[in-house]
Amino acid sequence: MAAKVLGMAALVLGALPAHADILWLQREGDQLQARIGELSVPGALPALRDAQPVLPGGRVAPMATAADHYSFAPGEGDARFTALRVGGNGVLTYFQARHGRQETKAANDLELVPAEPGGNTFRLFFKGRPAHASRVNVDTAAGWRKSLTPNADGSVTLDTPIPGLYVLEVSAKLNDANVTIDGKKYEDVRYTATLSFEVKP
Repeated sequence: MAAKVLGMAALVLGALPAHADILWLQREGDQLQARIGELSVPGALPALRDAQPVLPGGRVAPMATAADHYSFAPGEGDARFTALRVGGNGVLTYFQARHGRQETKAANDLELVPAEPGGNTFRLFFKGRPAHASRVNVDTAAGWRKSLTPNADGSVTLDTPIPGLYVLEVSAKLNDANVTIDGKKYEDVRYTATLSFEVKP
């Protein structure tokens, strides 16, 4: 993909519609699946570019594609998945998903990171620097939902009383964006980042 980002744009966090599509990772047997839509209603895969799973150490993993998900073997440690959607409405969306909460450093451009391995306090980073979201949305496979307001230091702490899958999501928009892909310039550039993990009974 020929993509070029020009200049430095400010990041506006938590400024996207509450029901925007997200891409998240969940475990199914010995595989991780990347799904898109809403956790309660995953949809068919849209046309995505540069979809790829990334394992610890930056290794790109092979994957299989189905009608409604991608799947890959997760390996050891936290896994990530990135993809790009070029919308017909001129919106460019970077999907950046992470599964696991053992690593305390960010690897994706926009990523929620646990303060300690396996912990329930998280900080948001954009391109390696701390960022401050107006809210962090939480959804669970059990149907429990919550919206967290970050503390003054930008951190959020989450109680996990219900066993099962948790998905934390942050959406952001670049102000004054200038991204060129295949010769076409995009000014509406968005990021959707998720962190998912399982809580055992």
